[in-house]
Amino acid sequence: MNETPDTIPNLDLAVGDGNKQRWNQPAHRRHGFHNAHQLFRRALMIRSRRQLLLVQDEDADLAALPAVEILTQRPEFSALVCAKGNRVLLSRHAADFALTQPHSIQSITKLFMHLIAGKLIGDGRLDPGQTVEHYLPEIGSGYRGAIIQDVLDMNVMNDFSEDYSDPNADCYAEEIALGWRLPAEGAPETTLHEFVTNVSGSDLTNREMTINYCSANTDLLSLICDRLMPGSLPALIADIVDAAGLEGAFHISLSPEGLPAFSGGGCMSATDLARFGLLLERLIGGYSDAQVGNAGFSQAALQRTTKTLKPPRDHVSYADQLMTSGKWIGHAGYGGQFLMVNTETGMVCSYLSVLENEAGYCEAYMIETINLLETIAGHRPAAD
Repeated sequence: MNETPDTIPNLDLAVGDGNKQRWNQPAHRRHGFHNAHQLFRRALMIRSRRQLLLVQDEDADLAALPAVEILTQRPEFSALVCAKGNRVLLSRHAADFALTQPHSIQSITKLFMHLIAGKLIGDGRLDPGQTVEHYLPEIGSGYRGAIIQDVLDMNVMNDFSEDYSDPNADCYAEEIALGWRLPAEGAPETTLHEFVTNVSGSDLTNREMTINYCSANTDLLSLICDRLMPGSLPALIADIVDAAGLEGAFHISLSPEGLPAFSGGGCMSATDLARFGLLLERLIGGYSDAQVGNAGFSQAALQRTTKTLKPPRDHVSYADQLMTSGKWIGHAGYGGQFLMVNTETGMVCSYLSVLENEAGYCEAYMIETINLLETIAGHRPAAD
């Protein structure tokens, strides 16, 4: 008689020390972020039909900036790529990482939602002035009565917690629905719909001068976009990948019901992240003929008066699923990532790194990263 073979929980995805799955524990996080596209429970992979050709044209003055040395000499450093037009003006990578290797970009993925929501608004499918329940009648108390524009702007108060230093914060439970970790042994995997509709709240008004950063907002927008155009999200991602002309693959984790995790599930190489930034720069500049996003929506986000991040990052506003200073647009990513697109100089900076502290986040590190990238992205090459 055949015996049932022994099995053990998947060691990468099972929750262990610090209420984290192995690939996100400090001792394994660098390997995890460098290989997340192979470690997720499930993921979507898309290649571009055509590749945007980039010319290597290093700018010696840019390379000599002290900010470049600081960013690239950090122990957390993975890669830095600076590009403008079709030129790569600077590319650096760590010894254990390659410029063509996918890397977790975490919340930079929210910029895909910026493009998708902008397109749906431009097409008249999504009304930012409507309430959430207009599109999701079953929504729970955490979003019932909230206005879509406030969801886009991270301007909703509810009970969802995103304190990375708290191992019991809701953002870690969210990871089951994002396909990043397994639930307790024998428990079902929470769907994205179940997770978002069960977020609780009472008075949703944000009376602070700063945003209430909440990745569940992006998950909610994913549900709404899928409700408006059922099953279309993979095709919309493919349109963006094609428009950016990525060389390698774009990977994004999937929820148990197969929805892309726009709140933070994206993985791509540093050079392809720069290509994605160049797409945003073309869109903001009004000279992209790709049928993705919404130029007017993106241009308005750059200038619209919205609430800011908490001091000392309060020179950065949050609008429509992106961060902006009024000169640049971009987004940060948990663990040490940032994409910055300077709309005045046309410079795009793609920065990847991995914090290996317990929380996987450090406010001072991200403040310094933004300040250094502002200097680099503000550089005007002599060749211009």
